[in-house]
Formats: sequence, C-alpha cells, structure tokens
Amino acid sequence: MPLDIARRYVITGHVQGVGFRRFVEDRARAAGVRGYVRNRDDGAVEVYAAGLAGQLAALEGPLWKGPRWSRVDSVASEDAPLEACREFRIRG
Repeated sequence: MPLDIARRYVITGHVQGVGFRRFVEDRARAAGVRGYVRNRDDGAVEVYAAGLAGQLAALEGPLWKGPRWSRVDSVASEDAPLEACREFRIRG
C-alpha cells in the first residue's frame, strides 16, 4: 500500500500579488494533494503538500510555471513531517 509523504516548497520570484496562491490551490486540489499555501514575509510563497509521490510530482511542475503574471526564479523543496490536513487551502 502506498504511503503518504510530505514536502515543503519555497517559491521565489514575482510570486505575490499575482494570484499565485489561488493557482497553487487549484492545481493541488486537482492533483488530490492536501496541505496549504501561504505568502511569506520575505516575498516568497511557501507550499506544504502531502499525498502520494505521484500526486506531489503532479503539483511540482506547475509550481515552476505559476499563473500568467508571475515570474518564478526558484523552487526549493525539502522533505517535511506529515501534518494533519484534510484538504488543501490558502493560509493568510
């Protein structure tokens, strides 16, 4: 039986004020990923994603693209501990 894994992504570039969080929320829900997306004080966007490896892989590609008016300079990722999340949502 496949096991859930979790990853934390930090996306930098022109990623705030361009609909990036909504873009990620839509892609994560379509992929069946649980977790959240939020703006960081340093201008980056942070994504916590939990699900099967294939689900996270389906989300990672769009993180490099972003919505039309964004510019993604980098996507850093690292393994993260599993958190209790039932769905994917935008956090403040």
